[in-house]
Order: sequence, then structure tokens, then C-alpha cells
Amino acid sequence: MTIQTLKNNIVHRFSLMPGWRTKRKIVVFESDDWGMIRMASKKAFNYFKEKGLAVDKCIYNSNDTLESNEDLELLFEVLESVKDKNNKPAIITANNLVANPDFAKIKASDFSQYFFEPFTATLDRYKGRDRVWELYLEGQKRKLFRPQFHGREHLNISNWMHALRTGDKYTHLAFEQNMFSVHGEGNVSSCKKEFLDAFGNANEIQEQKNILKDGLTLFKQLHGYASSSFIAPCYYWSPELNESLANYGIKYLQGSRVQRNPVVHPKKKFEKIYHYTGQKNRFGQTYLMRNASFEVVEHANKDWVDSCLKDISLAFKYKKPAIISVHRVNFIGGINPDNRSRSLKLFKELLHKATKYWPDLEFKSSDQLGNIITEN
Repeated sequence: MTIQTLKNNIVHRFSLMPGWRTKRKIVVFESDDWGMIRMASKKAFNYFKEKGLAVDKCIYNSNDTLESNEDLELLFEVLESVKDKNNKPAIITANNLVANPDFAKIKASDFSQYFFEPFTATLDRYKGRDRVWELYLEGQKRKLFRPQFHGREHLNISNWMHALRTGDKYTHLAFEQNMFSVHGEGNVSSCKKEFLDAFGNANEIQEQKNILKDGLTLFKQLHGYASSSFIAPCYYWSPELNESLANYGIKYLQGSRVQRNPVVHPKKKFEKIYHYTGQKNRFGQTYLMRNASFEVVEHANKDWVDSCLKDISLAFKYKKPAIISVHRVNFIGGINPDNRSRSLKLFKELLHKATKYWPDLEFKSSDQLGNIITEN
């Protein structure tokens, strides 16, 4: 074990100490990015490779694309293959981006204006997605899939539009394929370089409040209910946004241990704000801190089942719910079917082993967990 690994383990244990506790064995799977365009298609992926961009070196560009009928059908099969102590199947908190750029309108304006469309309209233009919205509704009915709010878009609009207006070569290459951007500099995704930090500009708070209003209104129109929880793209958001979120029904703030608060500073882009599960802010919102990971796509040689089971065990040791990060990319097979097959196989193994090790385990969505915490 390296010194850094030992340090990380110690920090992780300390982070589990404060906050809400329970004897219940609660497991929550939080999955970000549903509804978002990433790599447009296999054709687009090959196009960028021919242009000499190292898209095959980035796990997101290599695997992540708009969810398909098959992606959801196969995921639901795995979720329904196991039951908890209450005879409930496993459930995914599907953190949903409710809109994508309307590329045609933006281009028609000669990049002078930004336009967006509901993600359901985006689905209509992609092959193999004609039943995705129907499956969203079916997944909710079967208690397998619980959409919550991730943002209007997973996009820093002002930075992206500036790059388009100033003729940035690679941003325009991506735009031609109906994408935000393309990152080919390694296997680590970059929020800033890919314009993914939707709320990452410290001097645009009012515009961000307007975006939240639009996004949360659209979420309710699409899903038929208001989202109770929110997870900020790339964990970037200012505390100044919390009041607006509260006004539109957000009671629970998903996230990692560290919130990235954007700042205007010559040497740093954000300041760190630390949180713990059960912590409340002045608007009565409760923080839900992720304390486990099942990101199979990130490391091919890692024993993800064993690692995640250890994370769950540690959370339970400290009488915490196990809140597990598992991004959409792990369940997507549109570009690389092997990615989906491997992740689902391991995910099924994880679910079955977890229910065997902890017969009193309970699967909950993020908003259900938030309700349990506030009721107690």
C-alpha cells in the first residue's frame, strides 16, 4: 500500500465520522449524466480518430453516448434480478440532464444566440432511442429507475459559446458532429476543457439561477413530479444557488465530500467546501455524501466488486448509508458493447453478493434516503 493510498483511506474514514447515523443497511446507487449527449455516435468516434484526435484514450469519449433502448432494457434486467429485505429490486437514482443544445438553431443564428431542446427531442433524432422515454416511465413504475435533477445541460454555456464565436478549431469539429466538445489528451475527462462545468463561472450567478429555474420547470413538465434532489455537474456550484434550488423544491444536495465553489482568483478556479451526510444548510437542505464507488469503466484491472463491497462494509461499520457513485457511462454500449457487458456482469455480481452478505440490506433512491433522514 502506497503512502497516498494510506492517506486516502484515513481521510475517507474520518469523513464517515460526522453526521447522520442509522442501524439500517441502506444502499443508494447515484448515477449521473442520463439524457446528456457525449460522443454522438460510433461514426463520430471514428471521424475524430481519422482527424488524429486521441478519443480512444479517453474513457468517456470511448464509451459514453446517449442511452439506447437496449442499454435500459439490459440494465433493468440486472436491477430486477435481486431483491432486498423488503422484496424490493435494486434501484438507480438516474440524475437527469433535461436538455441539450439545439445545434441547428445555434448555427442558424451564426453562433450569436444559444438555444436548447428537451432531451426527449434529442432522443427522437437518434437510432435505437425510440423507446427510451417509454422505458424511463416503465422503469419508474417498476421501481428500478428514479430520475432526479442533474441540471438543464451538462454545459458551461458562456465558455462554449465564446469558443464557437472565436472559431476554436476543436470546438467547431465537435459541433459539426452535434457535440459540445471532444477531449483527446488522455484518459481523464476534463470538466473545464470540455465545457462540462455547467455552474463553474463565479461571475454568472444570476444567469445560473435562470438556468436552474428553466431546468427544474422542464424536469417537472417531463417527469410529472418535482425533483427533490440535485447533483451539480462536476460538483461545481456556488452556495449562492442553494436558495433558488430550495425555492423550486430541492431538499437534498447530492455530492462528493468536496463541493467546488467557483471563485474569481488569479491562481485557483474554485475553493473547497466540505460536507457530510445529514448536514443541513440555512435553507434546510440536507447533504448526501457519496462514500463508495463502482466506476468499472475507470480501471480495467481493478476488482470493482471487492472494492465496492469494502466501501459498503466500511459505511455500515460507521452506521452510514452506502451512497455509491456509478455514472451512466458504465451501462452504455452504443459505441463499445463490451463496456456495457462487462459492467453489467460485475454489477449483477455486486448486487447478489451484497444481498447475501447483508440480508437486511435495503435499496433506496437518493430522495427516499433524504426523506428517511429528515423524518428521523
